[in-house]
Amino acid sequence: MHAATDLHDNLDHERRISPPAPPRLTPTQMEVLRCVHSGLLNKQIAHELGIAEATVKVHMTAVMRKLNVRNRTQAAIAAGQLRLVA
Repeated sequence: MHAATDLHDNLDHERRISPPAPPRLTPTQMEVLRCVHSGLLNKQIAHELGIAEATVKVHMTAVMRKLNVRNRTQAAIAAGQLRLVA
C-alpha cells in the first residue's frame, strides 16, 4: 500500500510542476484559430483559406472541443493564453 501511495504522490507532484500539454490541432484548425483570433468572421475565414463556410464551422467546432471552450471568443482568448497564435 505504501508503494501505491508514493506513486500517487509522485504523479500529483508532476502534474503540479508541468503545465498541461497544449491541444493538438491540425494545420487547418490552427489557421482557422489564427483567423478567429484576428477577429475574422466565418465567411471571411472561408474566403481567405479557400474553403467552404460550412467547413470553417466544422473546424471551429473541433477547435472549441479540443480547447474545451463554448464559443469563438473563448477560443480566441485560449489561443492567446496557450500561445497558439501570435
